[in-house]
Amino acid sequence: MQAVPWRRLRHATRHWHNEARFDLCHGAVPLPHFHPAVITDPLFYLLAVPAVVLLGLGKGGFAGIGMISTPMLALVVPPLQGAAILLPILICQDAISVWTYRRAFSAWNLKVLMPGSILGVAIAGVFASRVSNAAIELAVGAIGLAFVLYTWLTQWFWPDLARAKDKPYRPPLLLAVFWGSLSGFMSTLVQVGAPPYQIHILPQRLDKLTLVGTTVIFFAFINLMKVVPYLALGQFSPKNLATSAALLPLAVAANFFGIWLVRKTPTEAFYRIAYVLMFLISVTLLWQGARGLGR
Repeated sequence: MQAVPWRRLRHATRHWHNEARFDLCHGAVPLPHFHPAVITDPLFYLLAVPAVVLLGLGKGGFAGIGMISTPMLALVVPPLQGAAILLPILICQDAISVWTYRRAFSAWNLKVLMPGSILGVAIAGVFASRVSNAAIELAVGAIGLAFVLYTWLTQWFWPDLARAKDKPYRPPLLLAVFWGSLSGFMSTLVQVGAPPYQIHILPQRLDKLTLVGTTVIFFAFINLMKVVPYLALGQFSPKNLATSAALLPLAVAANFFGIWLVRKTPTEAFYRIAYVLMFLISVTLLWQGARGLGR
């Protein structure tokens, strides 16, 4: 039997001693670094909880109220990651709202708005890197604010004109496609597609539930179109999806509360709330756009 050289034996012993030994003096072999399955930052959830509640109210029927959800999350995570966390939640809320209002919608509006939104999402995908988000926010905020102020001022100072204007008005086909495309464009780039849509839909004075049903179906369609770009960008990571799942029960509860609240709100009060929300959204867009250009 061949003897083992002393140096080789000593080297093997030292290797075992350093790599595999476990005793009270040297401790255990270090374990791999643990990566949590979800976001654990308490500040994130401090902002995410009200964000998903506002999303639920918006998906329940108060369109636009959830527009600040993505900017809220952008305070603690990158904007694209925040939007990717919210998108699965939005799609689940869309499914609930579309099923709830499946018999109350305007087929004509969806036929003209959806093709326009496809065009808008496609244009946004092509020009996303070339167009200033701040300039878009300023332009759409100014258009929305002018629309709301025109509506309010005619009611206050020219009531006869306001009564004539309050008669249901269906816009021309090409104008409807334009507002649908602008809504898809805005929703893709800055997560706010409500103002162009509301400029198109509110003057029609639809029945309250028909208005809400048309709104939730239209924006559910836009949200589904966003899935492909987010997949291509690799934003649906296991951690982001797990965080979405953790927030989902609260989001669903808020969604049902929004649906209940819409049914309890009188039609005239609902329209007044819609105009107030549009005013606040437009002012917020102007502020965000001005701040963005100032950087």
